[in-house]
Amino acid sequence: MSTVTAVPADHRVVVPSPPADPQPAEVWPLTGLSSVDATAEAKAAPSLDVKIENTPDARPQKGLEYADIVFEEYVEYGVSRLMAVFQSTFPDSVGPVRSLRPMDPNIAGSFNGAVVFSGANAGVLRDAKKTGELLLAQDLHSKGFFRVRTKPAPHNLWATVSALLEQASAKTAPPQQFDYAYPSSLASAAVSGTPTTHVAIRLSKISKPTWDWDSGSGTWLRSETSGPMMTFDGARISATNVVVLRVNVRYVYGFLPETLMFVDHAPGFVLTDGKYLPILWSKADRTDTIHLFTETGEPVALAPGKTWVELLPQAGSKDTQSIDFG
Repeated sequence: MSTVTAVPADHRVVVPSPPADPQPAEVWPLTGLSSVDATAEAKAAPSLDVKIENTPDARPQKGLEYADIVFEEYVEYGVSRLMAVFQSTFPDSVGPVRSLRPMDPNIAGSFNGAVVFSGANAGVLRDAKKTGELLLAQDLHSKGFFRVRTKPAPHNLWATVSALLEQASAKTAPPQQFDYAYPSSLASAAVSGTPTTHVAIRLSKISKPTWDWDSGSGTWLRSETSGPMMTFDGARISATNVVVLRVNVRYVYGFLPETLMFVDHAPGFVLTDGKYLPILWSKADRTDTIHLFTETGEPVALAPGKTWVELLPQAGSKDTQSIDFG
């Protein structure tokens, strides 16, 4: 038999409420940030996967600071080109819009949105049409493209985002691409990574972006060889996460480097919260998302926020590539 003794009212302790669940009830699929206050129309918007030039003649770019995810890819002559993916926030216009490359449908396939570009090698365009991707381009007579007077051609082609979205209205919101940690302090690199404040990436002898950790904003700040990377509207390019994926390159149609996106546990790094973590990554096919793992096989979680993905060649290119942490 057990005896229960009542505690006098003036001695009773109030049990604290459990802590609030740090994960929002709804999140944007490409950032992991809360979308609770967004309209249903905004949440249903498709992605726009825009090819943006990244040469000195192209900078500063218009609207790039609004992208949820940005891929940087190695292309011919050692320059880099960007695929900026927009969905949670859209600028009024974006540019300079440039041509499609062989790997772009394989990068954009998991978003199921619209691939926006201007021009393409005939073979590249033929292959892209076979994938069934929604292709929006000036030379395909898509609406919304216009030239600005601030730069000479071909570095002056911009696109009006509302016109692009109207043409992509049959598409739906993309699926989530990465795992996210809640709270962000539990992101994989934040927990297990090695501290660093500076990351130097060499894509080629002329393309050498760097990322510097800014503890005040909790983001990585991007610079090009000419200095801080700023946009047309004066915003500094930054990212909560920088994901570096080592890739192989092959040449197609005689001179075009193609980043090979279908891999099984290739090496890479994730940079979050002033730390870097070696990882492995996989992507099975065009519509598969990119899967990130620790070297022991555990899923990698990013911090909610914007992400830049550096597609850094490890073999097959005509340049020497490297990554250095400082």
